[in-house]
Amino acid sequence: MIIMASDHAGYMLKEELKKFFNKENIITIDVGCHSKEGVDYPDFAKAGCAKVLEDERNVGIFICGSGIGMSMAANRNPKIRAALCNSVATASLARRHNDANVLVLAGRSTKPRKAIAMVKVFLTTEFEGGRHARRIKKL
Repeated sequence: MIIMASDHAGYMLKEELKKFFNKENIITIDVGCHSKEGVDYPDFAKAGCAKVLEDERNVGIFICGSGIGMSMAANRNPKIRAALCNSVATASLARRHNDANVLVLAGRSTKPRKAIAMVKVFLTTEFEGGRHARRIKKL
């Protein structure tokens, strides 16, 4: 399952991604926020992390203005590996090398088309394991 979370600055990009998922008949769970009214990103990162961890197959897409706040908040949970990505290449590496279970996007600087491309790669790229698994165990 894909778990979506945002603050007010990531709300519009989250809504654009939801349109993409709906068009593709992909079910998501949106833990909020649900408007452009100001909210605190840690609350939504925490709610998103809880849902991601309900099933090991779950992944998250978290969005705030810069992506930094959501990344910091999500990574406070030791079972979350949230990766702030700004390109298709970094989204791929986040999965292949870091086994990221949360993709974080910057709502203020990421265009919907680019976000969709990153999401597609993130959702279809497998973890390589091997030497990378050894490193993940050290986190």
